[in-house]
Amino acid sequence: MKIATWNVNGIRARQSQVQDWLEREQPDVVCLQEIKASIDQLPVWLCEMEGYWCYWHGGKGYSGVGLHVSKRIAPDRPRFEHPEFDYEHRIVLVRLPPVTVVSVYVPNGNKDYPAKMQFLAALEQFVAEMASNPVPLVIAGDLNIARADIDVHPKERKPRAIGQLPEERAQLERIIDHGLVDVSRALEPANDQMFTWWAPWRNMRQRNIGWRLDYFLASRGLFDRVRSCRIERETGTSDHAPVIAEFEL
Repeated sequence: MKIATWNVNGIRARQSQVQDWLEREQPDVVCLQEIKASIDQLPVWLCEMEGYWCYWHGGKGYSGVGLHVSKRIAPDRPRFEHPEFDYEHRIVLVRLPPVTVVSVYVPNGNKDYPAKMQFLAALEQFVAEMASNPVPLVIAGDLNIARADIDVHPKERKPRAIGQLPEERAQLERIIDHGLVDVSRALEPANDQMFTWWAPWRNMRQRNIGWRLDYFLASRGLFDRVRSCRIERETGTSDHAPVIAEFEL
């Protein structure tokens, strides 16, 4: 099973890039974040994506997540759900027979840091409750936290910057400790050039001076079936890169 995630930073600005990417990669499950559009603002092809069951959860000009499931693995439309703590169109999940997949967009915290921490605490509670479920879990998306210093280019390390604060990192560790694995880091524990977000100035992306903010968190048992997890730094014009993971399911 191929699962892909991408913070597109505005689906209307990048609809052709998303279409080309989907046609090239043919993922089984697609998680999108920061779509910044309500359903009535989306092009028809996006709402009726050929070969996919599509679910869009967004508002005009801000936040928003999408979750799309290939009809190859789900002949009938699956049920899309929101945990109770969803606000500002930030989280949606789908329960498939082999795996539950969550698309999530954590607040960046610059405007309302307490709201970010409240969302993360609720996400931890959700993960703790899901830990007893026999169906494995994959959380994919923009968590807006660089897990450790290795996840930030040395030129961007700022100990008091939101996204690098000790309390944020500690909260992310508590989430992971409920039976999850940070797939990219587990596969490449020493890779200090593994970033998914770059500030949109001074050629930061071209120079790979960035942060790792986009993750696959997978149940420990599922990690044993990971084939690959790759970051597509050259894809698209969003300030985030897509991340694609493949599992033997």
